[in-house]
Amino acid sequence: MRHTLPIAPQFYVTAPQPCPYLEGRMERKLFTALQGEGADQLNNSLSQQGFRRSQNVLYRPSCTDCAACLSARIDVSAFRPSKSQKRAARKNDYLKRRANSPWATDEQYDLFRHYLDTRHADGGMADMDVFEFAAMIEETPIRSRVVEYADPETDTLIAVSLTDVLDDGLSMVYSFFNPELPQSSLGTYMILDHIDIAREAGLPYVYLGYWVPGSPKMGYKARFSGLEAYIQGAWTRVGNPSDLTDSTHHPLSTAPIAEQVASIQLPDRHPTKKG
Repeated sequence: MRHTLPIAPQFYVTAPQPCPYLEGRMERKLFTALQGEGADQLNNSLSQQGFRRSQNVLYRPSCTDCAACLSARIDVSAFRPSKSQKRAARKNDYLKRRANSPWATDEQYDLFRHYLDTRHADGGMADMDVFEFAAMIEETPIRSRVVEYADPETDTLIAVSLTDVLDDGLSMVYSFFNPELPQSSLGTYMILDHIDIAREAGLPYVYLGYWVPGSPKMGYKARFSGLEAYIQGAWTRVGNPSDLTDSTHHPLSTAPIAEQVASIQLPDRHPTKKG
């Protein structure tokens, strides 16, 4: 008997492991493979439902005793830069932007290692070698770009963002920069520049990944106006970030896995052709 792969994506759950954002808590992820002819459609659909891409996997937090981790995006039409963000833009407007196909280079990896060793030496990516880095950059079944920012005089690489191009926006998969330039606010600048790129391309959103209210590592995301968070199945405009506390996301609000999977809207694999 010949067996065929299932048409619908199959969802799985990771084993619990220590949360990298909130001390004393455990994280768990719901995930599915991103592959085949429908990869772009699936990525677009699930990104709009709070999922994120890591190489050929789409995942979303599904913790049993916490729901503090929220997918975040910026509504480009509602964004208004603050005074500090305007200063960050001015400090870095000398940088040369270049968008390339997803191909890893030694210069990127050197900057990546310097960034991790300085900023995230105890993080989950701290031991990533050059081959794993190349896989992170290059193993993408969808439309991705490596957006580099370089000093135009020396051509020295200053910052990098691995960015996916979605139907409704840009998704900043992973970003890193020269940690010896803290006063330049390079992380903020890259988000500001992606907002400009999205606006120029007519794309309504910039996806920032996950945001954990109360986590110092994630605090910078709350400083962007027009911020939306994916809460209980819907994108919600964030007013005062301090209102989004753990009491707002009681652990009992986390639905069982089977119920979560059943509520996921999958793309139509055979859309009706327009006449």
